[in-house]
Amino acid sequence: MEENKMGVMPVNRLLMSMSLPMMISMLVQALYNIVDSIFVSRINENALTAVSLAFPIQALLIALSTGTGVGVNAVLSKALGEKNNEKASKAAVNGLFLAVVTYLIALAIGIFFIGTFYRSQTDDAEIVTYGIQYLSIVCIFSIGMLMQMMLEKLLQSTGKTIYSMITQSVGAIINIVMDPILIFGLFGMPKLGVAGAAVATIFGQCVGSGLALFFNLKYNKEISLSLKGFKPDIPVIGKIYSVGIPSIIMQAIGSVMTYGMNRILISFSSTAAAVFGVYFKIQSFVFMPVFGLNNGMVPIIAYNYGAGKRERVVKTLKLAVTYAMGIMLFGLLLFHSVPDLFLKMFAASDHMMEIGVPALRIISLHFPLAAIGIVFSSFYQALGNGIYSMWVSLIRQLIVLLPAAWLLAKLGNVIYVWWAFPIAEVFALCVSICMMMIIFKRVVNHIGENHSESFA
Repeated sequence: MEENKMGVMPVNRLLMSMSLPMMISMLVQALYNIVDSIFVSRINENALTAVSLAFPIQALLIALSTGTGVGVNAVLSKALGEKNNEKASKAAVNGLFLAVVTYLIALAIGIFFIGTFYRSQTDDAEIVTYGIQYLSIVCIFSIGMLMQMMLEKLLQSTGKTIYSMITQSVGAIINIVMDPILIFGLFGMPKLGVAGAAVATIFGQCVGSGLALFFNLKYNKEISLSLKGFKPDIPVIGKIYSVGIPSIIMQAIGSVMTYGMNRILISFSSTAAAVFGVYFKIQSFVFMPVFGLNNGMVPIIAYNYGAGKRERVVKTLKLAVTYAMGIMLFGLLLFHSVPDLFLKMFAASDHMMEIGVPALRIISLHFPLAAIGIVFSSFYQALGNGIYSMWVSLIRQLIVLLPAAWLLAKLGNVIYVWWAFPIAEVFALCVSICMMMIIFKRVVNHIGENHSESFA
C-alpha cells in the first residue's frame, strides 16, 4: 500500500502544506465573525452586546462538535498510520452519526432555553429581544454548521486540508456578502436586523456543509462514507470519545468562562460586556491561525505515532511551537500598537474606547504564553491523551481565571479584571510544561518500540 504523505514528506513542508490551507480558512472564518459584529454594531450597541452575550452557547455547540471531531481525527489518522482503512472508515461514518446527535442537543437548546439564558445575564429588555432573535435561529438551524465541521475533520484527517479550506472559505464569503443585505434589507430583501445576521450565518454554513460532503465523496478515497447497513459502533464511538470527551470538556470550559466573565463585566456596564465580546472577535485573527496550525499538526502527529516514527512526531511539535510563537508575538504587537483602530471598526463610543483600549493591551500580554499552551494541548490530543488538555484548560479558565477576575472586580475598577487573563496563563503554562515532561517520558520516548500499542 502506498504510504500517505504524512509519513514520508519532509516535516516542515508537510506541516506547511497541511496547515496553511487551514490557517487561511480560519482567517476567513475570523473575518466573517468580525464582519457579523461590525454590521450588527451599526444597529446599536445593545445589538452588539446581544450578539456578544450569545457566545457561551455558540462556544458550547462548537465544543461538542469540535471535540467529537478531534476524537474522530485522532482515531482515523492513527488507523491510516496502521494501514487499517476499514477502521478509519468506521470512525468517519460514526463521526457523522455523532454530528446528528449533537444537532438534536442544539435543537433542544434553541427551542427551550434561549430566553432563560439571556435573562440570566441581563434585565435589559432590548438586549434580551435581540439575543433571542439571533441565537434561536443559530441553534435551531445549526445542522449545517455541525455537519460542515465534522466533514471538514474527515478531510483534515487524511491530509486533504485544501478542500477544507475551500469549504470554509465559500461558506464564510457567502455569509459576509449576505450579512448587510439581510440585516439592512438591501436589493429588495426584507430588513431583518439582528435576525438577518443569524440567517446569513446558517445559510453560509449549509452551503459549506454540502460542499464538504461533495469533496469527501469525490476525493477522500482513503475512507468510505457508505451508510449501507449502518448502525452505531459502540467500541469505535468509545475510542472517539476517549479522546473527544476531554476535548469537549476543555472547550466547554471556555463557554462557562465566557458566561462567568459576562456576568462579572455586566455588573460594571453593558459596554464592558460588549468590549469583551469585541475582544473575542478581534483576537480570533491571532488565535485562528494558531488553531489552523494545530489542525494541520494533529493528523501528522497521530499518523506518525501510529506508524511508530518518533523523530517525525518530535520535529512536528518543535516546528509548531516555533510558528505559533511567531504568530502570537505579531498579535501582541498589533494589540499594543493599534487597539483604538480595532475598536473603531465596531462604532465604539467614547465610553467603549475608554474601557476597550487598556483591555486589549492588558489581555494580549498572555498571547506568547498561550501559543505554547495551545500547541501542547493539541499534542496531547493527537497522542490520544486529551485528559491532559482538559486539566490545563480547567486550570486556565475556571480554577484560576474566573476566581481571579471576580476578586479583581472587587477592587471596583473594570481595568483590573483584564489582568486575570495573563495571570491564569502563567499558571496554566507551568502545569502544561510539567505534563509535557510526563508524556515524553511515558509515551514519546517509546514511540517505535511498539507503535501499535495505544497509550493508556
